[in-house]
Amino acid sequence: MTKSFETWEYEEVENTFGMKRVFELPALTDWLNSSTNDIDETMKHFLMGIQKRLIVNADAWNEDEFKMFFIAPLLSQMPLEIEDFKPFTQRTISAKFPELDLEVSGKVEFVIARGKQRPKQPYFFLHEYKQERRRENDPLGQLLISMVAARQNNEKKTPLFGCFVVGRDWFFVVLEEKTYSVSLACDATKNHELYQIVAMLSAMPEIIRRYF
Repeated sequence: MTKSFETWEYEEVENTFGMKRVFELPALTDWLNSSTNDIDETMKHFLMGIQKRLIVNADAWNEDEFKMFFIAPLLSQMPLEIEDFKPFTQRTISAKFPELDLEVSGKVEFVIARGKQRPKQPYFFLHEYKQERRRENDPLGQLLISMVAARQNNEKKTPLFGCFVVGRDWFFVVLEEKTYSVSLACDATKNHELYQIVAMLSAMPEIIRRYF
């Protein structure tokens, strides 16, 4: 049986792969504690510009508009290329689980992975830019199944990091073996929470070096 990422809900991922959600994981706690002290005034000025746009339009933007006018400009300022890791967008990931007679496949919105032309050893996922007033599927479920698929294919079974976005709210996720944890929402319309989002994205090079 082949099942697309977009059809998964988080409870189905838990039941199918024997996974458990916990209130906290040390890797997520450390990530959430990423320092905001390195955000300089130039970056803060840039953030206030795209944040104002978000505040005005969060209720109205569709998914493409979220990507074009807020998420893409934000990601363009993040130090996400490191050594042989780089960001990829709209890339297909698939994995087979013979013991379950199951194959999963789907496109990932944004992933940091090894490789020049094709992602290998995916490590960080940013998935599902959902509108605030319209949720036809489960963004956490889709993020989890993409992370499970990557873990199945990755040679090194390190923790995987990711986040999903619902309107102004960002949720950060860490998957370690069969356990995962989800942060509380970080509201990008609030200054200190937007700074935390930036700090956590900026921490990815350090985190990648830690495991590779």
